[in-house]
Amino acid sequence: MQVINPTNGEALKKYEEMTPEQVRIIIAGSHAEFLEWRKTSFAHRAELMNKAAEILRSRSEEYAVLMAQEMGKPIKDGKGEVEKCAWVCEYYAENAEKILSREYIETEASSSYASFQPIGIVLAVMPWNFPLWQVFRFAAPALMAGNAGVLKHASNVPGSALAIESVFRDAGFPEHVFRTLLIGSRQVEAVIENPLIKAITLTGSTPAGKAVAKKAGEMLKKTVLELGGSDPYIILSDANLEEAVLACVTSRLINAGQSCVAAKRFIVVESIKEQFETLFLEQMKTYKMGDPLDEDTTIGPQARHDLRDELHEQVKASIAKGAVCLLGGEIPDSSGAFYPPTVLTNVQKGQPAYDEELFGPVASIISVKDETEATRVANDSIFGLGAAIFTGDKAKGERIAETELEAGCCFVNSFVKSDPRLPFGGIKESGYGRELANYGIKEFINIKTVYVK
Repeated sequence: MQVINPTNGEALKKYEEMTPEQVRIIIAGSHAEFLEWRKTSFAHRAELMNKAAEILRSRSEEYAVLMAQEMGKPIKDGKGEVEKCAWVCEYYAENAEKILSREYIETEASSSYASFQPIGIVLAVMPWNFPLWQVFRFAAPALMAGNAGVLKHASNVPGSALAIESVFRDAGFPEHVFRTLLIGSRQVEAVIENPLIKAITLTGSTPAGKAVAKKAGEMLKKTVLELGGSDPYIILSDANLEEAVLACVTSRLINAGQSCVAAKRFIVVESIKEQFETLFLEQMKTYKMGDPLDEDTTIGPQARHDLRDELHEQVKASIAKGAVCLLGGEIPDSSGAFYPPTVLTNVQKGQPAYDEELFGPVASIISVKDETEATRVANDSIFGLGAAIFTGDKAKGERIAETELEAGCCFVNSFVKSDPRLPFGGIKESGYGRELANYGIKEFINIKTVYVK
């Protein structure tokens, strides 16, 4: 596994891929550790999880630099990601015992209840775009529930994967309760087949999710999938445009646009389209593209050159089919995998900018006549991860968000984001199952009925 710095193309550290036998040994060790770990108290687990949060904060600079080097995240954003990981550790340290306490149910028995018990080792197949957060939002609830975890991380962020393992180990968790598998995608099928693996969680592309779900289905193993997204943001005529534009641009350019839950399609009522575009372009131009290790940089490179090139092909194909480029749209003359903030308008069905997920800093503006058409266009997608609506009428916005938009996370007058306190996940080809909150920690447990006569 050769790490390539996307900022300059420099070859960094090389890692040896583990052999199938090494992987089997690690999984066996994790299972043995799980058999003891599941017996520990919530108080003990919480003590260690809070320690993990402390370690994360103490290494914030180190891990932010690591992410910048491996996948191009601006160092300011990297520090924010580390802080969010510490938050999710603390959230589950504080709340896991309460969430997983017995749920008593009145029957004719002297006592009957649902008990929430751990199931074993959970395999996590994780992406590169949020190298720490994606993992901690699975690992914190899984370990607090009494499970063990093994991580197959993206091949371009092995340093981040090993750093996560070190956080748990240095916090005092048993050595094999959380382990990293340095393997490529070809070995994932064999790991799923291992009888000691009890469930799989994957964050990534829809094709990857389908492949993992197919194999897990053959093995009758539970999966949670958080996949692609082409999040629609509806801007109605009564919206506060300045606030809406700020939220829209912030969401579109998070992580250089490389986020499943980023805003991607901006559905604007035609009466305000011209004004929206003017403000949108002004805000997009404020972002500074450059070296992610520079504190002033607000948008770094794409994670890999091939991903940048695929994005550019989608932009060119959209323009060839009638989209109009208002900003960006050209690959910079530099050695890094950079792509500039780009705005496409006149986006219509049949163009990649309408039909596909554009995983980079490209905004698609779609004009509609009214609220009814806006909702129809928003739902006209194979994806259903997040959605947002901006309007001066909060009651109307809430109604549309709750009952009309086809997505797992719907926000009113705010951009979509994950939060340890709220369930997170999608529908349609954005996946199924939920992470975070009380729903996430209950995905990988045995909901056991206990009946005492």
